[in-house]
Amino acid sequence: MAWCGCSVTEVEAYLGSHDLACHGSRGMTKRNATMFGPAGCWYVYLCYGMHWMLNIVTGKPGVPAAVLLRGAGDVAGPGRLTKALGIDRSLDGAEAVEASGVWFEDAGVKVPGSRILRTPRIGIGYAGEWVEKPLRFVLKPTSE
Repeated sequence: MAWCGCSVTEVEAYLGSHDLACHGSRGMTKRNATMFGPAGCWYVYLCYGMHWMLNIVTGKPGVPAAVLLRGAGDVAGPGRLTKALGIDRSLDGAEAVEASGVWFEDAGVKVPGSRILRTPRIGIGYAGEWVEKPLRFVLKPTSE
């Protein structure tokens, strides 16, 4: 894949083992072990047997917290995003640094809070009291 840069436009937060929508809520498994590692590493897993999901680990070691990237640039949807970026499980556990091929940079763009829409996360109907928590963040397009 050739280098490309784009702004993250949609994410969902997963807060740790107490968050019933979080993969770490039932403990560590082979699939989610990366979530329990240090912040700043990529957690990549397969969803529905066909879509790779890209997350950045955000918790302290032992705390399974991460942020799922759902959209960036003109790409909306976490499966479409990983497909567009050529991401698969091989990135799982890698640090989010330039050497990994996928990283964050401060582009110096200031986004006012009024442009960030906060909603419940998508596809977590099984998560009890966590279903309606506003932990999805979407960048509203600028009006033209």
